[in-house]
Amino acid sequence: MNSIDPPGPAAASPADLPKSDLPRDVLLVEDDPLIAMDSAETITGFGVASVRTARDVAGALKLIAERAPDFALLDVGLNREKSFAVAEQLKRQMIPLAFVTGYSGPASMPPMFKHYPVLRKPYLREDLLAILRRWRDPV
Repeated sequence: MNSIDPPGPAAASPADLPKSDLPRDVLLVEDDPLIAMDSAETITGFGVASVRTARDVAGALKLIAERAPDFALLDVGLNREKSFAVAEQLKRQMIPLAFVTGYSGPASMPPMFKHYPVLRKPYLREDLLAILRRWRDPV
């Protein structure tokens, strides 16, 4: 292949993706520490500069107040609460978000959030990457 030939499809790994297609700062709200750690590592592996994690609504709201993220991934069911209060704050600030849930049936989402993307657990790396690459898409 000479220098003017475009790379083939096999050449595009997550590290090769244009960084502008991904948010720079992601807020990850996940109550399971192992899932949070694995997801954060995967997201930074895609090229996202910063992943901040919170285990509950109060922690997430504090992180948002300190610095608004570009994008947020919210586990719907946290230990003793749902993440909808965080989603409401993000919506007020016009910050894009997606929900993550382990429930396989229709999630009981409030009507105001039914149009947001939902990533079902367990999810594939490719599904997570697809959500991140569409972070600017209007909901």
